[in-house]
Amino acid sequence: MLMRTDPFRELDRLTQQAFGTGPGTWSRPTAMPMDAYRSGEQFVVSFDLPGVDPDAIEIDVERNVLTVKAERRPVSAGEHVEMQVAERPLGVFSRQLFLGDTLDMEHIAASYESGVLTLRIPIAEKAKPRKIAITSAGDDRKTIDA
Repeated sequence: MLMRTDPFRELDRLTQQAFGTGPGTWSRPTAMPMDAYRSGEQFVVSFDLPGVDPDAIEIDVERNVLTVKAERRPVSAGEHVEMQVAERPLGVFSRQLFLGDTLDMEHIAASYESGVLTLRIPIAEKAKPRKIAITSAGDDRKTIDA
């Protein structure tokens, strides 16, 4: 049996259940923590989604908006099981990112491992630096980095 020693924790849990703001609530979407960084020629975004089945994750891109939606469902423990503590949040988690025009939304790669969803978005070819040749009247060519 699990024992609890903090009397205010139970009060917090009851308040969250009464107002629909805490664990066990299915009514409002909750944000998911993320890291985002550029690594070489790609933009990487990682979302923490522990306990979420990969089949319960949806990734959509519309225009420049990337939407990640995941659902953590309750674990079926059987008919004669009485829950003692339920602190892990359940329900729908969602996050939207506004992506710049410099990213190639057609080639996003997604992987899910150890409760972390990782998206790799390549930098678009049009956004990469390139050299431009300049010609003058004397046909001397000069190259300038753009």
